[in-house]
Amino acid sequence: MAAPNSTTFSHLSFVLVGIPGLEPWHPWISIPFALMYMAAVLGNCGLLLLIATQRRLHEPMFIFLSMLAVADLLLSTCTVPNTLAIFWFGPKAISFSSCITQVFFVHFVFVVESTVLLAMGFDRYVAVCDPLRYTTVLTNEKIGKIATAVVIRSFCVIVPVVFLLKRLPFCASNVIPHSYCEHIGVARLACADITPNIWYGFAMINVTVVLDVVFIAVSYVLILRAVFKLPTKDARRKTLGTCGSHVCIILLFYIPAFFTLLTHRFGYNVPRHIHILLADLYVLVPPMLNPVVYGMKTKQLREQMSCMFSQKGNWC
Repeated sequence: MAAPNSTTFSHLSFVLVGIPGLEPWHPWISIPFALMYMAAVLGNCGLLLLIATQRRLHEPMFIFLSMLAVADLLLSTCTVPNTLAIFWFGPKAISFSSCITQVFFVHFVFVVESTVLLAMGFDRYVAVCDPLRYTTVLTNEKIGKIATAVVIRSFCVIVPVVFLLKRLPFCASNVIPHSYCEHIGVARLACADITPNIWYGFAMINVTVVLDVVFIAVSYVLILRAVFKLPTKDARRKTLGTCGSHVCIILLFYIPAFFTLLTHRFGYNVPRHIHILLADLYVLVPPMLNPVVYGMKTKQLREQMSCMFSQKGNWC
């Protein structure tokens, strides 16, 4: 039989293989992955329930935190169950449309989280540098507009990725050496020029994540300048304490993100299974730790949780 013509033939499905080179270890790797996923789901759902039911927590900071919790749930849920299925039952076929859908949601939620962290940085800037206007600047109406802007920005940035992938013919291998579908990993299977995909991916990171990091850094420079003008050491410590949880979340999100991106782009000597393992952990570890960090470092959340447990399960 003649080989398929690359101009007319394109695969309608792909095969996800998990972590290449670590197939014998997949059942064992699945144990901590399943536990971390359960912790992420329970932690974020518990956080959302606490914020939704406690009127004292209906403040801008906690509304932004609830947005982050929803994004964490989406990020882990659109990838981890599929990854666990591969670990337990072997390589898994996925249709082209399902793969494209997963690509969209993985990258969409990534941009959403980055933008929400930027909004939380603005929240901390207003709270520290202009506290008297905090309630007038961050009203419920303005928070709603910020949330809408977060979704629209993320959607507009990621939609072109879908069309960049749909234009490609996939006439060679249909095996994706990964646990889930992601933009460049899928594009590399194409039997056509993927330069536009590479350059758009690079531009997307710079326009969203890098720009967000710059604005967050500027906000904290202004915050630190305002803090060091406070008259007493105790006042400076308390003010910085209100930013501690946000700083920890920023580090949890951006350090693994940049490390994964840099090793993926430039770590040619890093084994492939390390690349894939890092990418898998990235969609698990921050969603699992974010509720823990905010629960430990935010006084209002600690008080509400303590009150709940002291009332033996009844809300305060």
